[in-house]
Amino acid sequence: MRTRVKICGFTRVEDAVFAARAGVDAIGLVFYPPSPRHVEIGQAQEIVAALPAFVSVVALFVDAPEAAIHDVLAKVAVDCIQFHGDERPEACRIYGQRYIKAVRMRAGVDIDALAAAYHDADGLLLDAYHPDAKGGTGLAFNWDLLPQECPLPIILAGGLEACHVGAAIAQAKPYALDVSSGVEREKGIKDPKKIAAFMHAVNLKETG
Repeated sequence: MRTRVKICGFTRVEDAVFAARAGVDAIGLVFYPPSPRHVEIGQAQEIVAALPAFVSVVALFVDAPEAAIHDVLAKVAVDCIQFHGDERPEACRIYGQRYIKAVRMRAGVDIDALAAAYHDADGLLLDAYHPDAKGGTGLAFNWDLLPQECPLPIILAGGLEACHVGAAIAQAKPYALDVSSGVEREKGIKDPKKIAAFMHAVNLKETG
């Protein structure tokens, strides 16, 4: 099975278009004001309008008010919501939208229990734990914490870069990868060369 790729944290139209042409399956837009990758609705609309066909748009929220999420969904063509905070399962379901739930990985996290609680999610996104940040840290976590089997698709995130993404695929065998800082020049500004190198590494692993 081919490993899908989502690149998150776009703030510029040209970066998102380049990523789409490089072969990414999804782009992520961050609607979390404390993040340096945060986008306003107007920015998001411009980015989405410029994308070619068959590229999914994922809207990331962190413990956002219902009204804020409804506002984005009403104005931006979103295919999937990524809940990256401490949202309870019932809070993820009220929008009638496909969603994925992020999990900050550390010892003691019970993936089976989370998969059961968020049973209707399209996947669990496993990211590195940081006490003061909700993702996008550039940190990796111990891949030995990954479950051998999971009833939901696993999306691997956390410190991924072209130089070791092949090893990540080989060990974790995820449904998809999620990368942000590993393909950036600076926070929110993507690097075309790093995007191309990342996609090349993924495709090389797939065909090798």
